[in-house]
Amino acid sequence: MNGGDEVLKLRMFHHSLWSGNSLRSSVNEPPVKKCKKIYNIKSYCIWIQNEDGEVEHIIKFLNLIVFLSAVDIISAIEFDRSGDHLATGDRGGRVVLFERTDTKDHGGSRRDLERMGYPISRHPEFRYKTEFQSHEPEFDYLKSLEIEEKINKIRWCQTTNGALFLLSTNDKTIKYWKVQEKKVKKISEMNVDPSKAIGNGSIASSSNSSIGKQYLANGGDKYDLPSNDFSIPPGGFPSLRLPVVVVTCDETSLMASCRRVYAHAHDYHINSISNNSDGETFISADDLRINLWNLEISNQSFNIVDVKPANMEDLTEVITSAEFHPGHCNTLAYSSSKGSIRLIDLRQSALCDSHAKLFEEPEAPGSRSFFTEIIASISDIKFARDGRHILSRDYMTLKLWDINMDSGPVATFQVHEHLRPKLCDLYENDSIFDKFECCLSGDGLRVATGSYSNLFRVFGCNLESTEATTLEASKNPMRRQVQTPSRPSRSLSSITRVVRRGAEGPGVDANGNSFDFSTKLLHLAWHPTENSIACAAANSLYMYYA
Repeated sequence: MNGGDEVLKLRMFHHSLWSGNSLRSSVNEPPVKKCKKIYNIKSYCIWIQNEDGEVEHIIKFLNLIVFLSAVDIISAIEFDRSGDHLATGDRGGRVVLFERTDTKDHGGSRRDLERMGYPISRHPEFRYKTEFQSHEPEFDYLKSLEIEEKINKIRWCQTTNGALFLLSTNDKTIKYWKVQEKKVKKISEMNVDPSKAIGNGSIASSSNSSIGKQYLANGGDKYDLPSNDFSIPPGGFPSLRLPVVVVTCDETSLMASCRRVYAHAHDYHINSISNNSDGETFISADDLRINLWNLEISNQSFNIVDVKPANMEDLTEVITSAEFHPGHCNTLAYSSSKGSIRLIDLRQSALCDSHAKLFEEPEAPGSRSFFTEIIASISDIKFARDGRHILSRDYMTLKLWDINMDSGPVATFQVHEHLRPKLCDLYENDSIFDKFECCLSGDGLRVATGSYSNLFRVFGCNLESTEATTLEASKNPMRRQVQTPSRPSRSLSSITRVVRRGAEGPGVDANGNSFDFSTKLLHLAWHPTENSIACAAANSLYMYYA
């Protein structure tokens, strides 16, 4: 195939866009293969015809277990700003909250407590706090589209009066949740003591004096009244039993309430939500548009980025991720399927189709192939806490960008370079479309991302650092120091200094086994102030502390 045919084939592949009402392409993701949920294990087993004996019965039962546990697979994970709370979302539309307990009694950060001499446990400890059903499966009858309940993203909002606030979204609808402790209300004892009753008996008292009395069906005394002429005595029945609801001060329970629902603003699947530093607004992004919302207004949003062309045949790239600057409320960045990052300034215009800065790495001459744009698609971007750097993740690498230097990344970390010979196989089994997330440490000195076989990798960001560690998310993790070059390689440009490290041996994990592409670590989050990483592998949540 010559170069012209290859480009033509690539463009044709780009324009195979539609699956239901979701924009799907080689730079986004393939159509999702769904399976129906089966809830009744017993009936399923009864109707199995075991022609080959018990073995077939066991196999079918195990397959059923796989279908049932699919809703428990974690699809989103996020620390709050203080690091004292952790939220996870799953494919079943549930949000589960965890609370840190090792510093709760003393207050303050772990580092401050160690400095003051308080006894601190060896590792940060989180315990289950509460959970709630955030989204339910829906069906759009106008577009004949099934809307999954899977949680795509979770973002924490500012805490107010001890209550926790967070945003959660599925493919179409964003919800604003409030989680707070409420005092438990109970019904006190019944009022049956005439000596302590007032009026109609609205004050609760002991029921010991009710022994030996006869009462009517409504709780009153049985007075000697004519059977056909019943009337209420003056002042009512003194022993009428009315329940009284009282608030107990010593018992509380966590209640989650949905405060806002932000719906009907996206034609395509939502891939990102991000809070603004002003505490009042947030953005939501799908494949072609980015909308700006006010937290208090759920029926109106402003479209600030729109990359949809007049003719869909002219579409060449889609939006893959978007995030607000952590300190400047007027600045945000979004990535595209072509491997570029655009920085936009909301002060320039109401519709920010023109960017303030463009970050992209020039393509090496002669390196273009059928998979070039697929593996260049950025799946996730994160701002560093200081707002100076942006971390991006494509299929093959992690890249660290300086927002003051748009000529190229300041560091490139190889994650999947050993999989380059297997790109055809990865394309056939759809693994090449997997979207791995990335994260930075609070001090900005390390970055991390996930990989296959439930592995995740941690790299040092300093130019003189050669740190590259691979860990496995399991109950018995294996750690391996990856061999790295002693000198960072330099690019042709004298301005951009690129660090490339982390290349692995061909197709082996930390245990020396071949990679398992069915087990992948897509979601992870770094604690904002400590060297703690929370990562999700299937339906399990793991935490690592250094």
